[in-house]
Amino acid sequence: MIRLFLVDDHALLRHGLRALFSQEDSFAVVGEAEDGEQLLAQLPTTPCDVVLLDLHMPGLDGLATTQRLRAEYPDVRILVLSMVDNEWSIGQVLAAGAHGYVLKNAGHDEIIVAVRAVAAGRRFLCSDLGLAMLEKVLAGNPEPTTKAKNVLSAREQEILQLVADGLTTAQIAEKLYTSPRTVETHRQNIMEKTGAKNTAALIKTAASQGWLS
Repeated sequence: MIRLFLVDDHALLRHGLRALFSQEDSFAVVGEAEDGEQLLAQLPTTPCDVVLLDLHMPGLDGLATTQRLRAEYPDVRILVLSMVDNEWSIGQVLAAGAHGYVLKNAGHDEIIVAVRAVAAGRRFLCSDLGLAMLEKVLAGNPEPTTKAKNVLSAREQEILQLVADGLTTAQIAEKLYTSPRTVETHRQNIMEKTGAKNTAALIKTAASQGWLS
């Protein structure tokens, strides 16, 4: 039985993962947390084999949590599950000690395979990332791209521009005829895809790359 601990600030995603693993007899979800601090507070009384960890979270983020886990719980295996596909961010967390990395848009079967591989002591990189990196090598361009705008949806680009224009979440929601929660979800996705740590860093990067009108 593989004991899993789910760490993500989106409750809906945690619930979905719990439902996924509940269908498999070889898994048991033993705990959930919204960030690294909650995880570390529970681990002394909730032992686990694998931590399934988001990269960008409020409070103690995935990179800092990975560093703490490797120092304080070296036997716990770490699998990062994130929307971030930036090679630099991935390289950072793997260098910090994560044992695997899977994109959130991976299929359910691949996520299960990833957890089993990491629990068995192996390293794992999801197929989309592996293929993308291989294509860059074959094209003679191994350097990571910084054109994050290419991976943003049209709505995410629109929200990025409005954030840069100084609008609040409530104002953006009103302008786009949607809910503030939906806007916050898009903002979180933008942060994850670009690897920005905060709004100021996001706007600085967007401006330097010419993503803003």
